[in-house]
Amino acid sequence: MLTLSNAQRVYLASGATDLRKSIDGLAALVQGSFGLSPFTPSLFVFCNRERNKLKILYWDHNGFWLFYRRLERGTFQWPASNERTVAVSARELRWLLDGLSLSQRQAHSEVIAEAVI
Repeated sequence: MLTLSNAQRVYLASGATDLRKSIDGLAALVQGSFGLSPFTPSLFVFCNRERNKLKILYWDHNGFWLFYRRLERGTFQWPASNERTVAVSARELRWLLDGLSLSQRQAHSEVIAEAVI
């Protein structure tokens, strides 16, 4: 599971990203296109055109982590923006990873399903 406590900031790459890029390609995108350093304690989140896959780039002490999430059903509620990046909180990222929208103003209720044995 992804722990967000060490990251100071979370940046979403606006629009679609070619997720064939790996660590070096995404780090170059962060530095060149976004004007940010990929070596900061930040999470850089990228989404594909179909909005069913995400990659998260994170620098940790002496190396990069690359997290990948693929939805089997549904899509991520990726925000639309005219900016190249969108800064969000760790809580909002968690909402995105759970398939929820960032534009919802109310807290999301958690549904608990009980298994019948």
